[in-house]
Amino acid sequence: MKLTQTETGQKHMAQTNKTTNKLTNIDLSIQISLSGLSFCILNTDTNTVIELREVIFEKRLNPLEALDELKSLFTKENALQSNFKNVIIIHDNDLATLVPKSLFNKNHLAEYLKFNSKILKSDFIAYDPIQENTSVNVYIPYVNFNNFIYEKFGAFVYKHVSTVLIENILQIEKESETPKVFVNISTNHFEILVTEKEQLNLYNSFSYSTKEDFIYYILFTAEQLNLDPESFQLVLLGDVDENNELYEIAYKYIRNISFGKRNSQYKYIAKPKSEYSNFALLNSF
Repeated sequence: MKLTQTETGQKHMAQTNKTTNKLTNIDLSIQISLSGLSFCILNTDTNTVIELREVIFEKRLNPLEALDELKSLFTKENALQSNFKNVIIIHDNDLATLVPKSLFNKNHLAEYLKFNSKILKSDFIAYDPIQENTSVNVYIPYVNFNNFIYEKFGAFVYKHVSTVLIENILQIEKESETPKVFVNISTNHFEILVTEKEQLNLYNSFSYSTKEDFIYYILFTAEQLNLDPESFQLVLLGDVDENNELYEIAYKYIRNISFGKRNSQYKYIAKPKSEYSNFALLNSF
């Protein structure tokens, strides 16, 4: 059975395991990109993260190759053999665009995407409503991943990574009065969000291969929004620390740099690298 789009553009959460129909207190979230995979398992009774794993590919894969990696992960990881109450998939790609809710029409999804993404007539297009800034995120999920997860677990929820980032960052920034540039760093790509006074001024994603690429896109974005590198605050999330070359080159050009913090209060058996790593994955529940 293949997935079909629902009225809201999302799937209902799985309440039971597909094969056993046995209720559990364990939730699973998987983040999928063509550069790597990560997953997190949360015990909802104790609010404890009991598993947190990440697989970085040696090179950027195509969707079929990445699906093989996901299948291999399910074969090797005993933790993924559990029964899960809820299953969440986060699609991490650059095939997304934001549309103001007032202009959104579900009958014209391809029209929204065609201006900044290469799409095919056969592409399945989904959308996530974002309440925090009254917009709708229109995107292309990896359907082959969705079908694999559906076959294993039945109904589940899937979202785009930018949906999770925007929702959580805007919640964190409710009391902020100053412009901030958030950069969520992954292997070979990053997402950038610019906020000011609870508003999202910009969202975009970029691929990079060098530290010079990385800082160029940040400074270019700042220039387009008339943000002064001497005054705006750059907030780093994801796979980065003070010893990382990306941090070092950003510090060279931008005066105010800090690391963010996830908007979650979990206990950990499997601890993340930092308070700002795995930002989307750990904020997806």
